[in-house]
Amino acid sequence: MKRIRRAGATALAVALLSLVTPAADAATGSRTVTYHGYQLDVPDGWRVVDLAAAPGTCVRFDSETVYLGHQTQEPDCPAKLVGRTAGLVIEPLADLTPEQVPGGVETAPPGTATPPPGTPSREGTIRVAVPDAGVLITAGHTGATERTVRAALAGARLVAGGARAVLPARPARAAAAAPIVAPGTFQGKGFETCAAPAQATMDAWRASPYRAVGIYSSGDLRACAQPNLTPAWVANQAARGWRFILTDVGRQAPCTGYRLKMSHDPAIARQQGRDAAASAIAANTALGFGAGSVIYSDIEGYSSTAACKAGVLSYVSGWTEALHAKGWLSGVYTSAGSGIKDLASAYTNTSYIRPDHIWFAWWNDKADTDTGSYAPNTYWANHQRIHQYAGEVAETWGGVRIPGIDRDYLDVGPGTTLPCDTVSLDFTAYPRIASGATGNPVKAAQCLLSATGRPTGTFDEATVSATKAFQQAHGLTATGEIEARTWTALLSTGDTPTLRPGATGAAVNRLQRALTAASGKTLAIDGAFGPNTEKAVRDYQSSRGLGVDGVVGQATWGALQAGR
Repeated sequence: MKRIRRAGATALAVALLSLVTPAADAATGSRTVTYHGYQLDVPDGWRVVDLAAAPGTCVRFDSETVYLGHQTQEPDCPAKLVGRTAGLVIEPLADLTPEQVPGGVETAPPGTATPPPGTPSREGTIRVAVPDAGVLITAGHTGATERTVRAALAGARLVAGGARAVLPARPARAAAAAPIVAPGTFQGKGFETCAAPAQATMDAWRASPYRAVGIYSSGDLRACAQPNLTPAWVANQAARGWRFILTDVGRQAPCTGYRLKMSHDPAIARQQGRDAAASAIAANTALGFGAGSVIYSDIEGYSSTAACKAGVLSYVSGWTEALHAKGWLSGVYTSAGSGIKDLASAYTNTSYIRPDHIWFAWWNDKADTDTGSYAPNTYWANHQRIHQYAGEVAETWGGVRIPGIDRDYLDVGPGTTLPCDTVSLDFTAYPRIASGATGNPVKAAQCLLSATGRPTGTFDEATVSATKAFQQAHGLTATGEIEARTWTALLSTGDTPTLRPGATGAAVNRLQRALTAASGKTLAIDGAFGPNTEKAVRDYQSSRGLGVDGVVGQATWGALQAGR
């Protein structure tokens, strides 16, 4: 990535700073920046970059910088940046087309350069048009830096050198245009980059194998400025056949070092998820998207602990709950090795609300939706997956290069919840059930026998037949009744990774259920291989004549899946 240094570091930096004539005030620790008849003071540590002299600079708000001018070429941005501090973009109004005008712009009163009283911040951004100087100001901030940014804007003044211009009127959305549903039904490749690409880039990239584009459409931790991301841009891409992956970059796991984190308190984290969803819905609605769309909460990788996992799952539950209340679908983007494992381990846990879609980062260069050992492929199996299979690569299509993209493979659709998705498999004991039995254990058994079926909760003739077929296939006596041995085999069915103390995830949940059925003793089903699970494994191995080591390898899995 390019970096523009402070004065004296390079000849380019000297040229840039002389163009905009900043002056440092040693007494106050501020510097004065003058551009196009508009002048303001910012803290002395802020950089100043003229985009006319450095047009490929990535406009980003994760380092305090004032950017001057309008970006005229594809910026040299990484595929993703998470986190922000503060920054300003000052650009001539005359350079903006109606399609480039963002929403939420306030206009300075005549004869002034300051925002009108009560100017709001939307998604951590304040936008002010100053017609008497002919400039548009975009000010990104966080909760911690908002006061500094507002103080700088409030002290702005008009000086010589400007040219009066007015903010172009935004193109009206056609009255008959329906809200866009994203990503819709689609199988194929997509890409993301930190800032929404310019129209010319999107048109050139129609020569690429990608037909979906990820956009960072909401969230207080978006670091890249989004000068192109307007309702007109969205409408233009939709008209050209592009699909969208809507991404909210907000609170991160409580065990990370990000400044904006979820609470360790599950109740607070859940409310934070609800609040984030409300903001995301508002931002995406303003861009032209509507109910039925999936918004993915970007939760970067983390080192999971029990408390951290509870915070993440609670946040996702609130996120999902609030999206569902307005008719939207919930998604989560996260690392396969952390967030996906935690989500999968709680797939049937009714204490949490499961997201509708997952988008997992696993850079194995395989354009598929296989989650490997991180989550069973029977989870989120109804066109509910995106795989980010490569990251931070440069590509050129149609003669236009984007310096940093992530590659994705999508298999997405409405993501309708299958009947068995809401059935819990977790019980303190697994009772003997037979023809005529009813209740939740019967539903669980029916879902274990056929994950895509419709559990009735009644042990009918179809269930008897399915049970006999399963028993015959696993070398069990085909009685048509489900007792301890059949429960053990049903509950342990799946992949057989080696598990040892400290392991977490969906495979541990399966192990805990199977041990509960096999031993007749209650074992907490929490997806964490702790001391109690290790003891249960050792007891099982000892009672079945297996080598006793507390590690679940192929021999132990084989015994469980044989119903021993």
